[in-house]
Amino acid sequence: MSPGRLSGPRRDPEADWLGWREALETILAHCDVLPAERIEAARALGCAVAEDVKASVFHPPWDNSAMDGFAVHAGDVRGAGPENPITLPVSDDIPAGSFPSGPLAPGTVARVMTGAPVPADASGVIRVEHTKEAPPGEVSFFQETDAERNIRRRGEDIEGGDTVLHQGDPVTPATIGVLAMQGMSDVLVRRRPRVGVLSNGNELADFDEVAEVRAGRRIMNSNGHALAAQLVTAGAEPVPLGIARDDADDVRRCLERATDCDAVISSAGVSVGDHDQVKEALDDMGMRRLFWRASIRPGSPLTFGLLGGRPFWGLPGNPVSAMVTFEVFLRPALRKMMGHRHHEAPRVVARARKAISSSAELTHFYRVRLSRVPGDLPEVELTGPQGSGILTSMSSADGLLIVPEGITEVEAGEIVEVIPLPGDWS
Repeated sequence: MSPGRLSGPRRDPEADWLGWREALETILAHCDVLPAERIEAARALGCAVAEDVKASVFHPPWDNSAMDGFAVHAGDVRGAGPENPITLPVSDDIPAGSFPSGPLAPGTVARVMTGAPVPADASGVIRVEHTKEAPPGEVSFFQETDAERNIRRRGEDIEGGDTVLHQGDPVTPATIGVLAMQGMSDVLVRRRPRVGVLSNGNELADFDEVAEVRAGRRIMNSNGHALAAQLVTAGAEPVPLGIARDDADDVRRCLERATDCDAVISSAGVSVGDHDQVKEALDDMGMRRLFWRASIRPGSPLTFGLLGGRPFWGLPGNPVSAMVTFEVFLRPALRKMMGHRHHEAPRVVARARKAISSSAELTHFYRVRLSRVPGDLPEVELTGPQGSGILTSMSSADGLLIVPEGITEVEAGEIVEVIPLPGDWS
């Protein structure tokens, strides 16, 4: 990346203008891990395990077959081939759900289905396609390569006493499968944060006022719905607080609905406009403001503090700014509150497809698409115009390209880091 000359941005001297990392560290330092609760495993998806979980059940619980075929002693089929078939009697038949009648007698084989227990002393399972049954009660073998394969040994996945989940592990579909395998229908996890979502502005309308929007007199409250959706993807529970008008008393009334919330997000009304009433309402309610403004784009008018001891984020009103600041600052904070070991998503290392110019004054988070390149790093390119009001730049993005403060250009082919957005990309 090409460095730029820092002439110094024109900034409000009363604002903090924290750098990206300093702002995030300040937020994380004031977001406490929530209490634990035991809930049904199927409802814990996205939560973090609050204790180590130890196995009480071996998996597999017995030596079992990985194939439909015949359990054998290796020495009995040694030398078998297409030109030299070896024929042996079938001494046992073991479908899935049944058990062997006893150890495998020398000079005999046992028919066994996938997942069924193999008899003791068997060395392997020769798959059925390498055999032929004839005459009745006997089977001929035309290959010996499986004679010591295709048996899944007891406990090769999980042994009794193993720690199968560690505190801080995320609950995933596979995690739920492991719990079910152990006969555990519930799990101790950190509670999901309940997060109040407030939108601000006389111009905003919701779905019951769409006619006003279509008439060109109002705009839809897209922030409230987008932020609520981001909360869901982060594992939190959104609590709608409504739309506050440009009046400090109305802002207070809406915020008072958040009494049972663990945190609050407010979008718009935190900048320096004459009609931005949120700061006045927050001051009246005794909020402890920890910083105001961050050296980023989009999203510099960002406020963070403690309101009644709970984290409060005042996000910008522009739709892209609100969503970007959520991904950069709120998602890691919510993950900490939920007890996840890793607060930030792993970065995607990619290669810039085209040159990208940037301002040196701020850290930029550009909305980008990622595309796979066989045998190389994925490539990244802008989604299009990057204005903070162009929500489609976010809806078509796979990630946020980080261009640090002091950099004026990312050159084509340069290696860059991207914060991945929830969802898949190809």
